[in-house]
Amino acid sequence: MEDALELARTAVENGVSRAVVTPHIHHGRYENDRSSINAAFDAFAEALRIREIPLRLGFAAEVRIGPEIMPMIEGDMIPFLGTLDGFRILLLEFPHSHIPMGSEKLVMWLLSRKIRPMIAHPERNKDVLRNFDRIAPFVGMGCFLQVTAGSVAGAFGPESRKAAIHLLEKEWVFALATDAHNLEHRPPELKPGRVAAEKVLGHDASWKLVRENPMSLIHHE
Repeated sequence: MEDALELARTAVENGVSRAVVTPHIHHGRYENDRSSINAAFDAFAEALRIREIPLRLGFAAEVRIGPEIMPMIEGDMIPFLGTLDGFRILLLEFPHSHIPMGSEKLVMWLLSRKIRPMIAHPERNKDVLRNFDRIAPFVGMGCFLQVTAGSVAGAFGPESRKAAIHLLEKEWVFALATDAHNLEHRPPELKPGRVAAEKVLGHDASWKLVRENPMSLIHHE
């Protein structure tokens, strides 16, 4: 809890006023679901209130792609980022090493149920780094892309930075996110990535990736 509160304080110091926490749902590794995340979220939100940390909080999940998603969706066990244009938005994660076979079929299954995947950090996926065209079919199907702000700023190396900039130039990126995990290596910082994105897209478009677009998913709350 203390680590989480320090992350929240640092986020506020870095200009973040609203955050959606997205714990992993990863079959065989992080066995979370809506119920377990909700319980942890309630405790965290109460701790923020007691410590008077002015961070507005919501919760969803970063869901590792796999067949296990389907029964969890059917059982209403996965929390979504929000809704937009009649679609619920699911933060979907590929393994860092590759894009699994059958991923496009699962995306089609989700879309047929009015669930739009937002693919997390595609600029760090090794298949995408080897062949940038691997992500194009998912964009064509209607997936959103969420790029890690640190990637644009070079925090994950030159190859991921190059891929992130290419995605920005293609105007395929819906949002920049912190992908915060800890204060030492993965802090909750958006500014360096937003500033780097401004050099590619311009001032207004770069702010849209960290402000208007993310808020459009949760405007109904």
